[in-house]
Amino acid sequence: MNRRDFLHSSSLAGLGCMMPFDNVLFNKNGAIEQSIQYKALAYGLLKDWCDGMIRQLIIKPSDPEIHGMMQCPACDVVHARFSDAVYPFFYMAKATGKEKYLEAGIAVMEWSKNVTLPDGSWTNDLNPNSWNGTTVFGAIALAETLKYHGDLLDTNRYGAWKERLGKAAAFIYEKFETIDATNVNYGATNIYALYLVGELLEEPKYTARSQKLAAEVKHYFTQPNYLLYGEIKPSAHKKSAKGLPGVDLGYNVEESLNSIVMYALHTGDRELLVLLQKSLESHLEFMLPDGGWDNSWGTRMFKWTYWGSRTCDGCQPAFSMMAGFNPAFGTAVIKNTELLKRCTSEGLLHGGPHYLSHGIKPCLHHTFTHAKSLATVLDQWGHLPEINKKTLLPREKADGTRYFKELDTVLFSRGNWRGTISAYDAEYYHKEDFRQATGNSLGILYHQKVGLLCAASMAVYKMMEPLNQQPAPGRDIALTPRLETYENGVWYTNLYDLSASFSTEDKMGEIQISGNVKLKNEARETVENTAADFELVYRCSKDLIKITAKTPKAITGQTAFVIPIISPSGEMVNQPNKNSVAIQKEKGEVLISANVPLKIDTLTTNRTFNMVPGVEALPITVFFIKGINHIELTIIIND
Repeated sequence: MNRRDFLHSSSLAGLGCMMPFDNVLFNKNGAIEQSIQYKALAYGLLKDWCDGMIRQLIIKPSDPEIHGMMQCPACDVVHARFSDAVYPFFYMAKATGKEKYLEAGIAVMEWSKNVTLPDGSWTNDLNPNSWNGTTVFGAIALAETLKYHGDLLDTNRYGAWKERLGKAAAFIYEKFETIDATNVNYGATNIYALYLVGELLEEPKYTARSQKLAAEVKHYFTQPNYLLYGEIKPSAHKKSAKGLPGVDLGYNVEESLNSIVMYALHTGDRELLVLLQKSLESHLEFMLPDGGWDNSWGTRMFKWTYWGSRTCDGCQPAFSMMAGFNPAFGTAVIKNTELLKRCTSEGLLHGGPHYLSHGIKPCLHHTFTHAKSLATVLDQWGHLPEINKKTLLPREKADGTRYFKELDTVLFSRGNWRGTISAYDAEYYHKEDFRQATGNSLGILYHQKVGLLCAASMAVYKMMEPLNQQPAPGRDIALTPRLETYENGVWYTNLYDLSASFSTEDKMGEIQISGNVKLKNEARETVENTAADFELVYRCSKDLIKITAKTPKAITGQTAFVIPIISPSGEMVNQPNKNSVAIQKEKGEVLISANVPLKIDTLTTNRTFNMVPGVEALPITVFFIKGINHIELTIIIND
């Protein structure tokens, strides 16, 4: 059969994934129906993304340096990892039988010669001296392409690509000898990479190394909650001043756990599967009711976007494949995939819910990485358990508090309110802090009726990975609710108080989370010429949120509590009196009031935007005034 005939027959097979919509089985079993709906969602979104990526593809066969290159609409750099898109392109080629996907897949893979080094690695960027550890992700993408769709290639190209895979495998075999060779996501991902490549190339030493790494990774889960740790520098084993490990939710759920789950399921490692179920269940506690991930506290939250992490692959493989262990995992993947779809426009995944409303262009990196996860799920569809939304997410049904000792972070829930308070002091990079939510700050505030209300950002937006982050547009205003003051132009805030701690209490229908904080600058120096010590108290009942900040010391200058409320451009805002602000959302009015006047930080657009986590907000400032050493702020939702 020639390639054109094969593609024609493949198109019929691809249509098969859509045909069940007319199948009478639809009326017999709602769970099957919802599984089919998830498949259609994933297929439709993947096709949209592949079409969007093709629109960014340069086709110029006469110039091999740019032929097959994909341009990023948002960044002035080439994200050289885009050749990972070979796998989703080849999946779509077989599913639809359309030449354009096959040609795109071949083009991006052949272009990768431009970032190939003599040691078999691919560099992450055009600079030959740039990071090449990402070869592990390229190796997985190429191996899955050859394993599941290699029959689309002619014999010569198949052989050449297989040889190229062998060189990449030799590199990652030498590069990542242990789980802690660098951040845990590389060692963890290498578990599946070496297993997959070892099986495909029939190379026992790779599968043996994979087994060794899998045994090692079992010791990288925290107690008591089995969170994967190791996202911290200079060592995966570094502990904070409080003795806490480096954990990042985004990298865990969108990258590392995928690899470990794939390995464990392929090899039948039951001990690892038991461990993974516990870990996924703990990580799932941080999924919000709309499918967003709460990584307000994570060590690498500088790459947090509301749906996950900017350069990772997505949570779909691990949670889909493990849905038979806990049906809530199925709810999670459907809701998160629906969120990804809501954040997609013109075929590209945008880095947050409000990119469009604020006029921010999407980085290509988000699309080509997340497309791989959907292709993986669709290729594995025949092996997946039932996936539906019948089971509530933990945070949908929660009531009370859930404390994570290894993060010094508490989740609280009462009525429709959901929130996160963190005093987590782990610092990702020992030379410079990229400050996530801490200092007893409110990392997330969510209401099940009106949605996201507060979300942490970095204290100051910094480009830890300048080639993997977009520059901040306009004025940088932190989104984390906080106490703050200025002295000689220096910013002091509880967001830099890594020694803060809190206590929780739940009685008479009210949750109370309280603790003492200090106002410090980025160098961890306490402010001297005004009040530095405050008691910060959060109260949550089914009807309202109340935040109180008070100090026994005299306040000089302008000290305030700042609470940016998540609100996209277009939502109506009014100030019925000087002590209250009302924001009209689709399903209710958010009313913020205080015992002192509220000031809206008016910008040109009347909204600030932060890349972390990709949302717009209305910054509201509540100043301490003379004679009053406490602030009391209340948030309620009106119909």
